[in-house]
Amino acid sequence: MATLTVSLPEREYDIEIERGILSACGQLSRPLLRGRKIVIVTDSTVGPLYGAQVAQSYRDVGFEVVTCTVPAGEKSKSAAMLARLWEQMAGAGITRTDCVVALGGGVVGDLAGFAAATILRGVDFIQIPTTLLAQVDSSVGGKVAIDLEAGKNLAGAFYQPKLVMMDPNVLDSLPDRVFSDGMAEVIKYGCICDGRFFDLLGQLGSRAAVMEQIDDVLTCCCACKRQVVEQDEHDTGMRMILNFGHTAGHVYEQAYHYETYTHGEGVAAGMVIAATLGERLHQTPAGTAMRICTILKQFGLPTQISCPMEAFEQTLKLDKKSDGSQIAVILLAAMGQAVTHKMEKTALLAQLEKIQK
Repeated sequence: MATLTVSLPEREYDIEIERGILSACGQLSRPLLRGRKIVIVTDSTVGPLYGAQVAQSYRDVGFEVVTCTVPAGEKSKSAAMLARLWEQMAGAGITRTDCVVALGGGVVGDLAGFAAATILRGVDFIQIPTTLLAQVDSSVGGKVAIDLEAGKNLAGAFYQPKLVMMDPNVLDSLPDRVFSDGMAEVIKYGCICDGRFFDLLGQLGSRAAVMEQIDDVLTCCCACKRQVVEQDEHDTGMRMILNFGHTAGHVYEQAYHYETYTHGEGVAAGMVIAATLGERLHQTPAGTAMRICTILKQFGLPTQISCPMEAFEQTLKLDKKSDGSQIAVILLAAMGQAVTHKMEKTALLAQLEKIQK
């Protein structure tokens, strides 16, 4: 088992990475929890695969288990689904000493985490991420949220889990497109934190090769995110670098109503946009965008997505990195070194219009 500890003021939690950990999640959770009830939140894809195994693991150590299943997909990250979860939890008799367990990908983790943060003004929360994207990114760091019609992740909170448990074996069940979706975030860590890791991913070049080293890949990504989160839990400074590629990525997702492009596909094309912008502003070494394009193609990810400028204008109005008329964009000073760069939104839109052509 690989264990990484996230240390934050007055609290810390472990990230456990081990093959077969699903059968031990109850045993690992028991010492951390006060209550007698577990509410597992999962989705219609993951529940049939792993729900019974995880529920039994918690029952084996004396917990009463209630399972809430939501439809798979980004549309479940909504206010309506959040309200439905609140009602289900209340109907199950959840108390403030009980725990919500998120079993699924990023949508389930964000939705269940926000429900845990708000039901009864906060109950314990555990993450069991089952997609590559959730394992390397959304399950770590305490960001929980739902989408609004106006944009992605616009209502949420910072709410740290008690424990994160990752089983690399579950990645074998992912369709290739879902695995590639997660690889966009894996590649992002190479871009913003570790140039040698970026080069390693390029040498691996395929799902099979990555899976041969998946324990090390997960550990490297989680260690990078842990370092950033420990320095900036509430996303007011350094943590913004985790949004490399996300400014344009969120635009693409929303413009196509979360139906055409996955989060990772949007971020992939968004990283190319960000690197190209950096090169145009002389903040990023020439050729960086091409290097990113090459590795994205190896993993079947898009390097360009067509999108009207009106979509950029609407989404940038509510971008969380905005400050009045300015916005912080994430650029690369070098491969493996991300920086924030403030721009007027009008200037950014002018640059994006030239890049998109």
